Amino acid sequence: MPYELYYWPNIQGRGEFVRLALEEAGTDYINAARESEGVAVMLRMMEHGEHPSFAPPFLKDDETVIGQTAAILLYLGARHGLAPKDPAGGLWTHQIQLTIGDFVAEAHDTHHPVGVGLYYEDQKPEALRRAKEFRENRIPKFLDWFETVLARNPSGDGHLVGEQLTYPDLSLFQVMEGLSYAFPKATARALRKAPRVAALHNAIAERPRIKAYLASPRRIPFNEEGIFRRYPELDG
Repeated sequence: MPYELYYWPNIQGRGEFVRLALEEAGTDYINAARESEGVAVMLRMMEHGEHPSFAPPFLKDDETVIGQTAAILLYLGARHGLAPKDPAGGLWTHQIQLTIGDFVAEAHDTHHPVGVGLYYEDQKPEALRRAKEFRENRIPKFLDWFETVLARNPSGDGHLVGEQLTYPDLSLFQVMEGLSYAFPKATARALRKAPRVAALHNAIAERPRIKAYLASPRRIPFNEEGIFRRYPELDG
């Protein structure tokens, strides 16, 4: 049976990290919330499930339901060759993914620094200040760490972990896609100092299954409802 991925139907958001892994794995899956009544089914599962997710995304595999992006990727990585098989390697892969999650949260908070329940227009002065700190300090700090991880990978083949592609490689690609949309000027400057990250991003974009997915209607365009939003005034 195909996996069922539950996430909001009109944004990439955190669900996109899972979609990229499913696409690269070449496994069958359904974007369940895009089906007829799919959002209603998703909300019912969150309200009445035995182990309800706090928020989407969550993945249904037969009777197993997994929530939280990093946990879903941990599950898929072990099943589809997107993570090392040894426990230490698996934990290191998971650690990198959790750090990517921190990066994503900070990117989101540039446009919602006061509260997620408020409109961007209700917190623009705070967003301008938060975005400046993110552009000038946090993007370079995160990219410097990923550069270090890539440089210290003993396999030396451009991946974050080992000799083969793992799910954090796909997730870091997605972060750079999102940052290039939301902060094109700041991201271009930062990538000039992070050549390994830039090379990894470019290599992922050329992987056959990912390239086909990016060109397909399954890939939702970035928009101002998701995590990565383009407000030109925040790009400095």
